[in-house]
Amino acid sequence: MSQTTALLLPMLGMIFLTFGIMMWMLKLRYRAVLQDGLNPKYFRLYRGAKLPDYLVKVTQHFDNLLETPILFYTAIILLVALKISNPFYVTLSWLFFLSRLIHSIIHTTNNRVKHRKNIFIFSILVLIILWVKISIDIFSL
Repeated sequence: MSQTTALLLPMLGMIFLTFGIMMWMLKLRYRAVLQDGLNPKYFRLYRGAKLPDYLVKVTQHFDNLLETPILFYTAIILLVALKISNPFYVTLSWLFFLSRLIHSIIHTTNNRVKHRKNIFIFSILVLIILWVKISIDIFSL
């Protein structure tokens, strides 16, 4: 497996994790409407109703997957475009993906804030290290 492929696999993992949470959220929205009586008009402006906790949790997590991971996607695309890759980048990429996967599991299940916070901070530190290393490598080209 090439270093480029090894960099792209964790990015694809993040993308499919996001799709998975998206589909779960959609399923829970149908459940809220069909089983729990949520008025479907709520989804016009996302106002006028109190969502069930199970839906709020997964919806918030989906939103979260569209925030910080953008910096990860950008880093990987930049590395591939500049043809910069090494085992350190691959390791950081997998660490980021795996930490976000664990974060997803915690956030959408037992939602223990202490554990969720710790794994989130870890993923952010990995992302910072990734961008510092990219910055160093770009300026030394």
